[in-house]
Amino acid sequence: MSAIDCLVNVHFGEREQPAWMAKTRDDYFKGPKSMFEPADMSALLDEMDANGVTKAVLMDNLATPSVTARKFVQARPDRFVLAMGGLNLLRPVPALRDLSAVVKDLPVVYAVVGPSFWGDGQYPPSDAVYYPLYAKCAELDLPLCINTGIPGPPIPGEVQNPIHLDRVCVRFPELRLCMIHGADPWWDVAIRMLIKYRNLRLMTSAWSPKRLPESLVHFMRTRGADKIIFASDWPVLRMNRVVPEALGLDLPPEVMDKYLYRNAHEFFFGDYEEH
Repeated sequence: MSAIDCLVNVHFGEREQPAWMAKTRDDYFKGPKSMFEPADMSALLDEMDANGVTKAVLMDNLATPSVTARKFVQARPDRFVLAMGGLNLLRPVPALRDLSAVVKDLPVVYAVVGPSFWGDGQYPPSDAVYYPLYAKCAELDLPLCINTGIPGPPIPGEVQNPIHLDRVCVRFPELRLCMIHGADPWWDVAIRMLIKYRNLRLMTSAWSPKRLPESLVHFMRTRGADKIIFASDWPVLRMNRVVPEALGLDLPPEVMDKYLYRNAHEFFFGDYEEH
């Protein structure tokens, strides 16, 4: 069964990570020291091939572009595309001008913003400071991914409660919007939001599939078969771990195919028709 890994980090080894990232790796994710080593394209492709991953979306950054991610995309455009973060929402005009330019020049399949990770965690997604980004992404027909759930690093998490997207979905129904990194501990809020809004999705990046709550798996088997998108957050979680765990979920084959491949293909790569 084929898969698309919608969130992969190859930039960690480009520079020394801050102390809080190392602490998060050691204390929260219990990850190996190799998590922040430079990424090797051949090894990553081998891991993808071993797990049926046909494409990987590599994280990039407007403010500090990832040399590794762009090199991988240039070398293997059939296997790698980009997600673009690093937008300065307090200076939206130059940031969105740069976003428009990079989307024109590079294979960017979504923009991304983490509310807890900028502005000292002051601005929930319902704040008007995000509105220029929402309007620009809708104009470009570019999906936008927003971190939801309490983050692993020791930074404020309340701004990542999915309820903050309620007003966003009402005011920007044209915007393709995806919650990423799960929604813990607000899974039930996220599910209600997914039922309520046709333009909203949830990505299980950074979550071991075997640790997803039963309420979400039940939703996938029933009303939410088209709503949940697979991703690893490699190398935080390796494909060698999360793909077999995903395949072990109690899901019908058609739903498994949607989770691993078809939902991402439609939302990020295909013809989206739910506006």
